[in-house]
Amino acid sequence: MLLAGTVVADAETVVEDGAVVVDGDRIEAVGSADDIRERYPDHESREYDILAPGLVGGHVHSVQSLGRGIADDTDLLEWLTDHILPMEATLDAEGMRLAAEVGYLEAIESGTTTVIDHLSVHHADRAFEAAADLGIRARMGKVLMDRDAPAGLQESADEALTESGRLIERYHDTCGGRIQYAVTPRFAISCTEACLRGARELANAHEGVRLHTHASENRGEIERIEGETGMRNVEWLHEVGLTGEDVVLAHCVWTDEREREILAETGTHVTHCPSSNMKLASGVAPVADYLDRGINVALGNDGPPCNNTLDPFTEMRQASLLGKVDALDPTTLPARTVFAMATTNGANAAGFDRVGRLREGWRADVIGLWTDRMRAVPIHDVYSHLVYSAHGDDVAFTMVDGDVLYEDGDHVGVDAAAVRERAREYELDCTDGE
Repeated sequence: MLLAGTVVADAETVVEDGAVVVDGDRIEAVGSADDIRERYPDHESREYDILAPGLVGGHVHSVQSLGRGIADDTDLLEWLTDHILPMEATLDAEGMRLAAEVGYLEAIESGTTTVIDHLSVHHADRAFEAAADLGIRARMGKVLMDRDAPAGLQESADEALTESGRLIERYHDTCGGRIQYAVTPRFAISCTEACLRGARELANAHEGVRLHTHASENRGEIERIEGETGMRNVEWLHEVGLTGEDVVLAHCVWTDEREREILAETGTHVTHCPSSNMKLASGVAPVADYLDRGINVALGNDGPPCNNTLDPFTEMRQASLLGKVDALDPTTLPARTVFAMATTNGANAAGFDRVGRLREGWRADVIGLWTDRMRAVPIHDVYSHLVYSAHGDDVAFTMVDGDVLYEDGDHVGVDAAAVRERAREYELDCTDGE
């Protein structure tokens, strides 16, 4: 297949009149359209205005998709304990599969090809099955909670780790490497020390398995951990082994100098979720400082109940603008930097090799966009357009591993209308976690 248009290969490289050739699950060639067509005269050709790497959702909660809009205008801990955890506790296997389908289909139609997905305690198999069936690339794991959880979610550390081990054996490194596992404690408040240390031991026991948790999102969370351990949140996670090049920490809004040193020294990845942090009034993550220290920062949407969209273009715009106003410096987090956060940085955090750029030999995760809206006229700089003007509904084409998943408004091989109808009809109970 030959894809033609303005090729945004990565945060540094643009081919104005370019083309990408896909063969199987790999990119075979990238270059000028004239040269590519001469080299591949018999390839089927598709024209788009812009071609770019698939975007990476560096922290999402697909299985919260059925709770979109149930908990607006609350702070993090109230939002979580009074609304979200009770909702997750009452989701049955059917609801978990449906929620994952809604989340993944929204991501795919918005240009996200890879997610780092924080599931729930139960029915994780259903989300893995949905990811496999729908074609998205995912680093995902069941949630561990062995304290301070509704009865419907709490389990012992042994139960949580045993079930995680089963899921690793069943799903890790499947679908040609497209599905990878992350051991996923919810956060320090909901996990005992034994559970957190056990999570590290479990990840160490399986090659390629990563760790994914929340950290330092809210000041109340930090105060509680400090009161219990005498350490701030990132310090505590470091103490129990949850830092390192195989660890992704979502948020990291409130960190002090020592914690930032730990993140940099250990190579721990951070995912910035600006819309969620604003909506929950959690604060502004020091992203520019993290990047200056060499910390890899990805970009994520978080969950539909605290965003309320999985549109990655919205998150790129929010990240840049929030960083600028926080620093009172318009040069902070320019468009190319944010685009890198949403592509190569996200792929690095997720631990996927040869993902996040349009390069020969790399995975064929490609999106195509139309620029036929008035807000796309004129385009003086394609990075400016992608970060500040584009929306997820500009995406016309989404490909993962060479498979076309979405094209011209339709999900390929999926009855998306039926999924939407089932989601509307699903009776969600978010009042009782017993």
